[in-house]
Amino acid sequence: MLKPVIQEESTGCGIASVANILGKTYSEMKDTANAMGIHAEDKLLWSDTQYVRKMLSHAGVETSADETPFKSWSALPNLALLSIKHHQEEGMNFWHWVVFKRVGCQAFVLDSADYLSSNIRTDFNEMQPKWFIEVKNA
Repeated sequence: MLKPVIQEESTGCGIASVANILGKTYSEMKDTANAMGIHAEDKLLWSDTQYVRKMLSHAGVETSADETPFKSWSALPNLALLSIKHHQEEGMNFWHWVVFKRVGCQAFVLDSADYLSSNIRTDFNEMQPKWFIEVKNA
C-alpha cells in the first residue's frame, strides 16, 4: 500500500515531494536536505526549481533539464514533479510541489499537504498545474 509522505513544515512541500519520489520519510529527506544547505524555511524552496533538482540529483535521480508547460494529464510522463497553486508574492512566483505518478493505467498525484483528507489525489480537475519536471530514473 502506498503511504504518501506528509510535509511536517508549512513550506516543506519540496522536501516531502522528493521524499515521495525516493521512498524516504520526511525526517530522512529533511536531514539530507539540511546537510546540503537546503532548508524548508527558505522561501526559494518553493519559488526555484534548483533545490528539488539538487536533492534528486544527489540521490542519483535524473530530471528533465527544463520545466515543461502543462498541457494535459494524459501528456505527462509516468513520474513528474508538478507545480500547482501558483501565486505571486512581492513579484516572485511561488507554487506548491506535488508528485504525479502513473502505474500501469492508474494515474494519481501524491500531495504532501497536511490538511487534505487523502494525500493520494485523483481530483485532477481541482488541480491546475502550470508546468512539470520529468523524473527519469527514480
